[in-house]
Amino acid sequence: MTDETSGSRPAREGAADPRPATWGDPAPLGLAGFAMTTLLLSIVNTNLLQETAAILPVLTLALFYGGLAQFAAGLFEFRRGNTFGATTFVSYGAFWLSYWWLVPRLQLAGGSHNALGLFLLAWCIFTAYMAVAALRVSLAVLAVLVLLTLTYLFLAIGAFQTGMPPHVMTEVGGWFGIATGLAAWYASAAAVINDTHKRQLLPVGLLHADESARRESVGREEQPPV
Repeated sequence: MTDETSGSRPAREGAADPRPATWGDPAPLGLAGFAMTTLLLSIVNTNLLQETAAILPVLTLALFYGGLAQFAAGLFEFRRGNTFGATTFVSYGAFWLSYWWLVPRLQLAGGSHNALGLFLLAWCIFTAYMAVAALRVSLAVLAVLVLLTLTYLFLAIGAFQTGMPPHVMTEVGGWFGIATGLAAWYASAAAVINDTHKRQLLPVGLLHADESARRESVGREEQPPV
């Protein structure tokens, strides 16, 4: 019995690991879901599209693409050990899910412009400190978050204002939102195209040094001269 047990042990130890050795980058998915949903909503906010049912495609994207798909991308960023990416995508995925749930109820409730302004202002503050964190990521991501901070700020001011919507500040926020969506689309395209072609075709302006290169540089500096 001892021989059988000892003989079976190497087989268990040598079993193949069922987990994949590498994981795909979920950032292009998260950025794409954020970009498309932001673009459509921002076009509505600028008052360029005045159809009464224009919000319906936005709510659909907010649920499935900007919401669920982006939230899933954030969970995979957790798996990859990327705290910044996980916090970003899960948070904005949750924003779009909450937006999908909130908007129809705000229209039924009425008289809620101050509450909506407070909601948008809270997201503005969150986005502002995520922009500070993005100073160590890339210029593309930094541009997205800076533009998004301004978008939330103007939308919050517009929501706090009284009068017939959309307020002029909401329209200004809509234009910043369009710029935000385009910047996020570029960041998504750059990530997926560069990864597919295995070389940098679209620059993103990395703001952090490669850790392995830094270690090699430090190691060379510490070596005594011959």
